Amino acid sequence: MAKSKEKDVKKETKKVNHKKTSKEKAKKENFFSGVKAELAKVKWPTKQEVLKYTIATLVFIIVLVVFFVLLSLVMSAVKGAFN
Repeated sequence: MAKSKEKDVKKETKKVNHKKTSKEKAKKENFFSGVKAELAKVKWPTKQEVLKYTIATLVFIIVLVVFFVLLSLVMSAVKGAFN
């Protein structure tokens, strides 16, 4: 009697696991199809826009570098004047 109960439990467990995996697959498929749909809605930049934004970023970085170098030189000069 105990053996038949164990077999029944194993069968039920297999059925539950199978249902769970099919549900998980469906969730994953829904997720990826949703991601694909959202990416299709994105307005991707053109090559010219990417180039324009890259140049703007590099110019901004250079301006900041120059600002901080000058600030460092001024601070060094002020510190040197009081020593």
